[in-house]
Amino acid sequence: MPDRPRAFVTAPLRGAGFEKLQTLADVIYEPWIEQTPLRMMKADELAQRLESEGATVVIVEADEVKGPVLDLPLLAIGSTRGDPNNVDLDTATARGIPVLRAPGRNADAVAEMTVALLFAVNRHLIAADRDVRAGDVYQDGTIPYQRFRAWELNGRTAGLVGLGAVGRATKWRLEGLGMRVLSYDPYNADATHVDLDAMLGEVDVLSIHAVVSDETKAMIGPEQFDRMRDGAIFLNTARAQMHDGEALLKALTSGKLAGAGLDHFEGEWLDPASPLASMPTVVLTPHIGGATYDTEANHSQLIADGLEAILRGERPANLANPEVWK
Repeated sequence: MPDRPRAFVTAPLRGAGFEKLQTLADVIYEPWIEQTPLRMMKADELAQRLESEGATVVIVEADEVKGPVLDLPLLAIGSTRGDPNNVDLDTATARGIPVLRAPGRNADAVAEMTVALLFAVNRHLIAADRDVRAGDVYQDGTIPYQRFRAWELNGRTAGLVGLGAVGRATKWRLEGLGMRVLSYDPYNADATHVDLDAMLGEVDVLSIHAVVSDETKAMIGPEQFDRMRDGAIFLNTARAQMHDGEALLKALTSGKLAGAGLDHFEGEWLDPASPLASMPTVVLTPHIGGATYDTEANHSQLIADGLEAILRGERPANLANPEVWK
């Protein structure tokens, strides 16, 4: 291997991958989520730090890697995302800088979150918890058994939109609950459907696991909600841009949908005045699907393994711009 590089790291790392990285490089470690206040560097600031530290490797999760950063003589860039959209990939490629990514780092975490939301919505867990805490178990003369009855998931049909790493991790978990699982993904030969509309008419649960693109933006709209079975549940642990918010509200208000579980909102924030916030059939979480220590350990290992391959003169398996290796 060449002389040990210096690596400036702002992504949160842990576990065996972090230990491995420290054997490969001299590490300056400043995880962005542990700064007070939280810090996400713009490209100018990041370039200045890299120069002052003499770092030739940068590993980030949220900071901007473009412009002046890519003018530096970098050995490698690591983005601890499955899709390194915080990196100007085209310019990095033009400069011959390999960009490492972390595919599937949070697949199990998001799949577990999907299942958690499904249970919370289907079994009315948030509303039931609220009643207990408020001492209002026998609300308006009713008993909890009346208010919180639900159909079991066993024997029901789920439809997944997207059969990538998260979709596959969700699939086997739902099958383990006894559900029949269908999937729509025009880019995966293992998907059960190549026609989304044909799948929608069969599902009791629809869960979104695609990536945002021109093809997927607002792909679940009024017509798609209408095609779903009455009383279905809608889950989105991917990105809010993939469903039509007004159409979702209408489907919930009309009773077409029995409920929804959402882990993402446009702008990473939901207005407390939104009708969604007052609906007892809707469970809302603030984009925490991937928030596990295991996610950090996974992306640490992927980036460390990729850097080790680069230092050995070998092509990394997780290279976002494989054309630089030619």
